[in-house]
Order: sequence, then structure tokens, then C-alpha cells
Amino acid sequence: MVATRTWRCLFALTFLSLTAWSAEGGDWPGWRGPTSNGVAAEGKYPVEWTAEKNVAWKVALPGSSGSSPAVWGDRIFVTCPKDGKNGLLCFDRSGKSLWEAEVGTEKPGKHKKGSGSSPSPTTDGKHVFVYYKSGDVAAYTLTGERVWHHNVQEMFGEDTLWWDLGTSPVLTQNDVVIAVMHSGPSYLVAFNKETGKQSWKQARDLGAPEEAAQAYSTPVVFQEGGQERLAVLGADHATCHDAVTGKELWRVGGLNPTQHKYFRSIAGPVVSDGIVVAPYGRGDTVTAIRLGGEGDVTKSHIAWMESSAGADVPTPIAVNGKVYVCRDKGEVICRDIATGKSLWSATTEKNRNGYSASPILADGKLYLVREDGTTTVLSAADGSQLAQNPLDEEFTVATPVFVDGQILIRTFKHLYCIGPKP
Repeated sequence: MVATRTWRCLFALTFLSLTAWSAEGGDWPGWRGPTSNGVAAEGKYPVEWTAEKNVAWKVALPGSSGSSPAVWGDRIFVTCPKDGKNGLLCFDRSGKSLWEAEVGTEKPGKHKKGSGSSPSPTTDGKHVFVYYKSGDVAAYTLTGERVWHHNVQEMFGEDTLWWDLGTSPVLTQNDVVIAVMHSGPSYLVAFNKETGKQSWKQARDLGAPEEAAQAYSTPVVFQEGGQERLAVLGADHATCHDAVTGKELWRVGGLNPTQHKYFRSIAGPVVSDGIVVAPYGRGDTVTAIRLGGEGDVTKSHIAWMESSAGADVPTPIAVNGKVYVCRDKGEVICRDIATGKSLWSATTEKNRNGYSASPILADGKLYLVREDGTTTVLSAADGSQLAQNPLDEEFTVATPVFVDGQILIRTFKHLYCIGPKP
């Protein structure tokens, strides 16, 4: 078992070196998986299920949320509102509740698919880190003891987003980083994982008009030349930052050439093969940016840009020379990451429900979770459909989690474990 888990970890790091710490194959440390690019560790995962068939267990949740679970070892961490508070729940791998914590007072969601607990938790195996619409950010031990707690809105000003907070915290080697991009002073802030002390704060005000200044996207941590970096998307720009200091290293603008007032961004960037892939413009464009450079690299570092080929909400997968985009109505496009050439495209079953969850690549298959809980499974080689698996639950906007041959699907009402019983 130890050898298998070690091999899985090396597999993940081969595809994308992200940070100096890493999860093992049985862990899913945060939104988008062990390498933050939407790729599961090696393993065989279920292809077919229903609400009754091939379900290891199912537990009811006390509040609605679109955050994805985080998994480390035998523990599953879930955020959701509970009795007017920001809740952090911990289950074991059989679905048994281990502990619960309250992390400040809930600030309820405005949108029917939103909540005060939309950001996903993340963990480094020692602490679990959480962030909420109320501004509360905190660290807990894996056994439920609070280590530190801040409220970034009390520290730096109120949230001015028109809708519900979506960006999740991300981890660097030393810090937990929060991106606040709204109509007001926008910034990145880093807190030391162990102590909660502020490590740095970097302004990110880029002159985008009205709602276009607002972003719900999550940064991605990656390594370039042995240095830890952050890629951030929002306010009509993609920017790259030194993860140790927060300093901006380069930027690409022009993602909103007409200065559209309502070009807020939801889908986040993804990094692979020396390229940052940036979906933008309410799903209108995908821009590929070569790493490197300094300052404004808009004219020198865009590898390609495609129109009418992006996603508004789902973040793409990027790995091994390919980009997989699940568009909001279910069209899937696979492209060569270096050239943008379309390799194949497919369309899932037409349905009134769209896609808010981000796709995951596991065992050569693409898993696409629709808002009604239906998961379509496609071959990553050619886009052919392998299965369609209904759960009939609204809403399902959380990205699924893949660990040790099981799939965790979080709906507004339940947490499902698909696959063999532990």
C-alpha cells in the first residue's frame, strides 16, 4: 500500500509540479485535486452508477453549498452553512461524522446556486484551511482544534461582490493564499499556515470597469524554474506572482477588449506544459499564455486565443500536452495546449441544466457533473460517451473528488460516495 501511494504521488508530480509539499494518491487536498489541474491520481474508478446502484454510502448535509470536499488519509472535510453559522464538517471514509466546527456567522448566499460556504476547504495533511463569504478564514487541526482565525473583511474592508464568493484558498509551501477581486481595493493576501501571521499582501487593481473588476476564480500554485508561482485570473487580466512575496512578475491584458462592463470571471486558470490556460469573457474565449517574461507580456507571450470555445463557470483540465474544456451547456473540446488545434469535440445530452462543476480526468476518462447530479463519462481519447449516471438532485455544482477508487459527489443535500464500500 505504501509503495502504491508513493507511486501515485510521483505520477501526479510528473504531470505538474505545484508546490514543495504534495499529497499522496489517496488524498485530495483541495479543489481540482492533487495537482490542481483537474487530474486524479492513477486508479480505477467507477464508470456506472445510479442513486441506488454502486453507492458505498450517502450522508445528509445540514446546509446547501457548492464547495468540494477535501480528503486526507481517512478524513473528509466539507464546508456548509449550519444553523446560521459557517460550518466545517469532518467525516471518516465510511461516512461517519467525526467532528464539527463553527467558523463565524454565516453570510447567506444571494444566488439560488450560491451560499455563504461556496469556497472549498484545503489541507496540507496537518491543518485544514477554510474561507467563507463572511470573510472568515481559519486553520484547524485534522482533529478539529482551531489553530488560528481571521476575518479579511474586518482587516481590509467589506466584500463588494455582486454575487456570492467563489474563490477557494490555495496553499503554497509556507502560506495559505486568499484572492479578493471585487469593486474596491482588490488584493492577494497570504497567511502563514502554522501561525496565521500575515506573510504578505499584494494589491491587484487593474482598472477593469464595473462588474468586470469582480472575479470568483481560484488562483493556481505552480513551480517554474524551481520557484513557486501563483497564476491569477480576473479583472480582464491574467497575472503571475512570486508565491513567497506576492510580487507581480508579469501580466497579460486585453481579455476584455471592448471593455464590457459585465465580464466578471468565474472559471479559473490552469497550468501545464509551460502554459497558463485562461478561460474568459463569460465563456467566449480561451487564451494560452507562455510562462516567463517580465512586466506586460500581452504582445509577446500569448501562444493562441480561441473564440466561442471557453467556459464561463467550469475550469478546464490541462495535462500532458492537452486542454479539455467543458462548456457550460455540455460541449466538450479537447485541444493541443501548444497550438490550440482542436483534437476532438463532443456534445453531451441536451438538458435544461447546465454545468457548474469543473471536469475531472481519471483513468483516461472525463467525468462531467451536471447541475441535476447526472455525471456523463467520456473517453479522453476521442470524446465518445461511455456512461451517463443520474442522481436527480438539484443543485450539484461542486467538483467531484476521486480517491482510492471511489468518487465523492457533493450535492446541495447530500454527500455521496460512489464505488466499493471501504
